[in-house]
Amino acid sequence: MKPILLSWQAANTFGWGVAGLNIFYQWAMSEDVQPLMGHPIRDLALSEPDAARVDRFCAAVVKSNLFAAQLAKAAAAGPVQVDVPVVRSLGNGFTSRFDVRGSRNIGRAVFEDADVDPALPRLDEYDAIVCASSWNADRLRGRVRALVLMIPEGVDPALFHPAPKLGLLSQDRFYIFSGGKIEYRKAQDLVLMAFREFCRRHDDAVLVTAWRSPWPKLADGFKGRLEASARLGKDGQIDIAGWVADNGVDPAKVIDLGHLPNQVLPKFLREVDCALLPSRAEGGANLMAMEAMACGVPTILARNTGVTDIITADNCIALDRQSPMEAGPRGSGGWCESDVEEMLEALEQLYVSADLRRSVGHAGAAFMRGRTWERHAAALKAVALGEA
Repeated sequence: MKPILLSWQAANTFGWGVAGLNIFYQWAMSEDVQPLMGHPIRDLALSEPDAARVDRFCAAVVKSNLFAAQLAKAAAAGPVQVDVPVVRSLGNGFTSRFDVRGSRNIGRAVFEDADVDPALPRLDEYDAIVCASSWNADRLRGRVRALVLMIPEGVDPALFHPAPKLGLLSQDRFYIFSGGKIEYRKAQDLVLMAFREFCRRHDDAVLVTAWRSPWPKLADGFKGRLEASARLGKDGQIDIAGWVADNGVDPAKVIDLGHLPNQVLPKFLREVDCALLPSRAEGGANLMAMEAMACGVPTILARNTGVTDIITADNCIALDRQSPMEAGPRGSGGWCESDVEEMLEALEQLYVSADLRRSVGHAGAAFMRGRTWERHAAALKAVALGEA
């Protein structure tokens, strides 16, 4: 068994954690790799409905957690060198929170900052850089010493697949799903602007949100193009009901799913009529968009940045009217903003046509059958072991 270290955290409530958990699971199920995480895997990360799957990789979790404890002690004294391949998580600025080097060093880069020039020297230490989108890979190819590869992220088809509704939501409403942590990049302000107008036209419209994250303070004060800012409530979490009300949306028209483990998300996705995910930028292809599509949910996507990798002629409703960002957060060059009127047009098309919802949903699910964590993990393993 060849050990490979993933230097970040496995969890089920945020994107990097979901990636780590799925890669770890796929490697644990293989016969030639012992996956190791840079941080202990907590019980929360194992809270999935299929107990048999948990049992299959519990032994790998125990070994990984013992290694993580030893690594933490060594890291307290400074940079760590280990005699195993290391895959390090690289976000904006190409920095990694855990300073560990291996026998082979792979950077797994997912970034939205378009101004990469100042940070490029940090990539000199890597043997290969793996990106989750063509948009990211194209910004690095020919500019760094390391081999640059694009390996698409995916979904777990055992969880994210079409299935009958369970009746968790009333059948006499039109449900629109929106997901991702509240921030300028994810464009919840545009979602609320479109939904506010859509509600005026259709009294049966309901917005279903998965907007919470482990870092609520990062969303405090966000408003984007809205009139009122998001604020923390007395519980230290974003007061979503208060925020939508302050911006002219009836809180009774919004269902907040709260902190939802990734493994529980599919049963709610299958209840909705469509998904609206107009991100201004994605370093990957937008994990929640892929998960919604895999469940057969007709999905409205912004044709920009990393999301373009998962848009075809018929597998979603693409928002083509994209305005390049003239003002925004630092590093937002290359970001684009969707047109709210086009979002409304897309919602109207799906609202009036069940046939369109079915055809787009079926095409999206068929497309996502080719995008799995199993394939991603296998390709990443080959890079880590120097076989690709």
